[in-house]
Amino acid sequence: MGQLANLPNIGKVVEKQLNAVGIETAEELVKTGVENAWLKIQAIDSSACIHRLLALEGAIRGIKKTDIPSERKAELKKFYNSHKT
Repeated sequence: MGQLANLPNIGKVVEKQLNAVGIETAEELVKTGVENAWLKIQAIDSSACIHRLLALEGAIRGIKKTDIPSERKAELKKFYNSHKT
């Protein structure tokens, strides 16, 4: 496993997907942004769900996805609903 798997909420599968879309470090994930990283993953995996989006947000914040503030969760849910396939 690489550096990304050391972040909260990121396992082997999500790390592989991030690597596949050109994101290999935590810094690249932050620079790409949660929404854009998720869209890139969705382009290669149509099953990318809200939980993956929340996992990415938690990873950037350094927290479990369950600890994301409710306001941000609501923003991400709205984003997800407008982009799900």
